Amino acid sequence: MSDTHKTLLRGAKVLGGEPRDVLIEGERIAGVGTGLDADGATVIDAAGQILLPGLVDLHTHLREPGREDSETVLTGTRAAAIGGFTAVHAMANTFPVADTAGVVEQVWRLGKESGYCDVQPVGAVTVGLEGKKLAELGAMRDSAAGVRVFSDDGKCVDDAVIMRRALEYVKAFDGVIAQHAQEPRLTEGAQMNEGIVSAELGLGGWPAVAEESIIARDVLLAAHVGSRVHICHLSTAGSVEIVRWAKSKGWNVTAEVTPHHLLLTDELVRSYDPVFKVNPPLRTEADVMALREALADGTIDCVATDHAPHPHEDKDCEWGAAAMGMVGLETALSVVQHTMVDTGLLDWTGVADRMSVRPSAIGRLTGHGRPIAAGEPANLTLLDSAYRGVVNPAGFASRSRNTPYEGRELPGRVAYTFLRGRATVVDGKLV
Repeated sequence: MSDTHKTLLRGAKVLGGEPRDVLIEGERIAGVGTGLDADGATVIDAAGQILLPGLVDLHTHLREPGREDSETVLTGTRAAAIGGFTAVHAMANTFPVADTAGVVEQVWRLGKESGYCDVQPVGAVTVGLEGKKLAELGAMRDSAAGVRVFSDDGKCVDDAVIMRRALEYVKAFDGVIAQHAQEPRLTEGAQMNEGIVSAELGLGGWPAVAEESIIARDVLLAAHVGSRVHICHLSTAGSVEIVRWAKSKGWNVTAEVTPHHLLLTDELVRSYDPVFKVNPPLRTEADVMALREALADGTIDCVATDHAPHPHEDKDCEWGAAAMGMVGLETALSVVQHTMVDTGLLDWTGVADRMSVRPSAIGRLTGHGRPIAAGEPANLTLLDSAYRGVVNPAGFASRSRNTPYEGRELPGRVAYTFLRGRATVVDGKLV
């Protein structure tokens, strides 16, 4: 007789469809159907709840090593599990920078030890994120971490020659360069989106063209080299049009949007509350609408949180001195439900595609973003979509509290998260 633990999800709406029973045995899904035998299984009443493949984030800042006052791999992955994520990509702007095999392996091993979700390190494109010399891309790829995504996120690879060399290098092993599109000379002293609000507030403007010019250059470079480029946190309507054009040419270009850019606008900066200070900045209502439509039609491939935790003292200060960034892992699915599902722009199959299937494919992850079917790894998220609650950062699993949603009512709550068949979240609480 097998000692393998069994769990039966009774009556779950798989991808929002008809109710099904889903049987988990050990690390895999053993069956999907109706009236499945519950003998020996822990039975969870999932009636009315949405079952999705475990979410995958292409863009997470876990801060360790070096800024453990903001976040650690353990606290960040706990936050990820609460948000329904079973895998996250950890960005390279740590201290020291993740620009060597040794550092990415350290982050990867810390992820293994945490046990709350898989952690796939993102390697730096250039040494020290300085944009001058390529980092050890091949060594990071050949390390135990098996890095496939490289980014200087937080800084733009603004030198076209360096960017071309990076694209050429990663092409050899099917890697991807994830670009933080920000022309530095166009954003010197920038504090918020350039437009009517910045003019009225007297804050330095961050023009849309600073993002769009880099994206235009890089899709052309990727096409010339025949390599893969991924656009991080796309934020403007103009950027959408450039990516749409590049895809129409058949070029290997992908893009992500953050939950906060799907919901929030630069009008919020009128409060001068630094919780709304972020890079790229919150844009206009017209940009928000364009981003939603682009995510719906597939021009934007996926949602990525850009989870950027900061300690209290880095945010609770005057606007000009405040750090840029927002936490997002624990609220991402709720924001997507609010902006995309409840508005009719996406169904739950579309959410699974944009928050699990496509990010897994871009990052070349195995075992994630898979169909909910017998024999597949049991990386799953069970969502109570009927839930409504007010965001209270005091209860966050993240070490930081810099959320722009405090006090806002949002729909949905992750009831269960399963990582290879093991529950990491039960009834909305960490195991």
